[in-house]
Amino acid sequence: MTPPLPGPDAVGEPARARLDEVIHSPVRLSVVAALAATEEAEFGAVRDAVEISDSALSKAVTVLEQAGYVTVRKGYVGKRPRTWLTLSAQGRAALRDHLAALRAIAGD
Repeated sequence: MTPPLPGPDAVGEPARARLDEVIHSPVRLSVVAALAATEEAEFGAVRDAVEISDSALSKAVTVLEQAGYVTVRKGYVGKRPRTWLTLSAQGRAALRDHLAALRAIAGD
């Protein structure tokens, strides 16, 4: 006997509505996931971990920062400018909720 299909709450519009459009993009999801593993990360380290260009990371960070998910701190190491990224509490909650929605849709 074939098991029944899951209901709309698991795979329909209610489930999809729980996905976070800001971090649903694969690049932004990768950035948020990378930042979730640490307290703070230098821009170049995130770029290398996610394997994207500086400009692609900059665009992703701009969207995440505007949503309140990432904070950006600029400073210097010696005379060289540096940028550090931190996942905010709001960003951590958004990632947790987004992953829960994905797990629900996937049936986990």
